[in-house]
Amino acid sequence: MTPLPPAFLAAPIAHRALHDLADGRPENSRAAIRAAIEAGYGIEIDLQPSSDGRAMVFHDYALKRLTGQEGTISTQPAKTLGGIALLGGDEGIPTFAEVLALVAGRVPLLVEIKDQDGVLGPNIGALEEAAARDVAGYDGPLAFMSFNPHSVAALASLAPHVPRGLVTDAYDDKGWPLVPPARRDELRAIPDFDRTGASFISHRAADLSRPRVAEIKASGAPVLCWTVRSPAEEAEARRVADNITFEGYAAPIPA
Repeated sequence: MTPLPPAFLAAPIAHRALHDLADGRPENSRAAIRAAIEAGYGIEIDLQPSSDGRAMVFHDYALKRLTGQEGTISTQPAKTLGGIALLGGDEGIPTFAEVLALVAGRVPLLVEIKDQDGVLGPNIGALEEAAARDVAGYDGPLAFMSFNPHSVAALASLAPHVPRGLVTDAYDDKGWPLVPPARRDELRAIPDFDRTGASFISHRAADLSRPRVAEIKASGAPVLCWTVRSPAEEAEARRVADNITFEGYAAPIPA
């Protein structure tokens, strides 16, 4: 188990970077990343694969919501994706390598590997390998996480020096309609924490009262949470969580 650096428990973590469309900063964009660095926040980003095996910084599987274009991100090569402008900004979809060079260790970078199996199963590997290649030699506070425990377990072998955690949830049927009920019941109990060598969890803020979360916190592992959208939500989340992932307001940075 590689421990989470203390920097991840200091400044709040900007969800998909410090995005604000009204100010020309789409989520997971270079502009939002630059703004988070300038403000002194940690940064959370998402990775999806290109068709030619590059890790791209992008949240959705489909391109439509964030770019206005049809199709899926995994069917386009990295060069093409880099030329597709994010709606509300003037830059294309960045590669993970480009973002690492931009952040350059100045603030903590929390990296979510998006599930490529479809039902949080074992059909993964290529994206994890691409991400591990990109972080080789990176100097700065960095951590991987995923909803899929198989991804976290793979990263234990591919990038053992990088801290890794589980993104966890209540796994209700509304939020996870494609995942079979039995699998959701299994994941809800967070059974893979020790097996994957995870050193932290990032749990849904509205579900932080779950007893299993308390057990993990009592073991000494940090508990992060997602996604806090107001000062009131932050105050409630911090009753349990060691740090927050936030968006939509200026979370205060502790002195």
